[in-house]
Amino acid sequence: MNKRFDPKNKDKLMGTERREKLQPEKLLEYLEIHEEDSVADLGAGPGFFTIPLAKLTSKSVFAVDIEPEMLAQLRENAEKERLTNIKLLESDMERINLPDESVTRVLNTFVIHEVNDINKTIDEMKRILTHGGILLLVDWEAVETNDGPPLEIRISSEEIVHVLQENGFEAELVNSGPENYIVKAVKKDEYKG
Repeated sequence: MNKRFDPKNKDKLMGTERREKLQPEKLLEYLEIHEEDSVADLGAGPGFFTIPLAKLTSKSVFAVDIEPEMLAQLRENAEKERLTNIKLLESDMERINLPDESVTRVLNTFVIHEVNDINKTIDEMKRILTHGGILLLVDWEAVETNDGPPLEIRISSEEIVHVLQENGFEAELVNSGPENYIVKAVKKDEYKG
């Protein structure tokens, strides 16, 4: 089964209805971004979260996506907003092309269910994050809904919190709705993974 979102539907990701439902600026408050934070947006797509992220920091925002078509659209969207701190990076999430401990924040929205190896992906997030860095993971709850991916590929909030804890994060469910959840995780300082 192909788990990946079809890039032909990329315009749907930037829609007004989605913006009203998800409120990206409000959601990003959980990341506690300061002017000096560098951020990796994993599965950036056309920039729904990347663009508001880039407005919160003067440092680099690495927009990571496996689909060149998504990154091309993100480039256009960033140019319209005159944002110069977004760095596009074509990469999957199991081998992120960033150095160890290169970002203070990681955002992963609605893509963890698409990866082949969740532990490898979380290990990569941990690798690129500085100690004490924050990971915000947003995804579809493992319940049947009208929108989103098939139920059989969804990962429950309970499971994702457990996997993050097993991989060296202090993790907690900070927001849970009928369809989506938000998990905030901090890379433990004492963990030397």
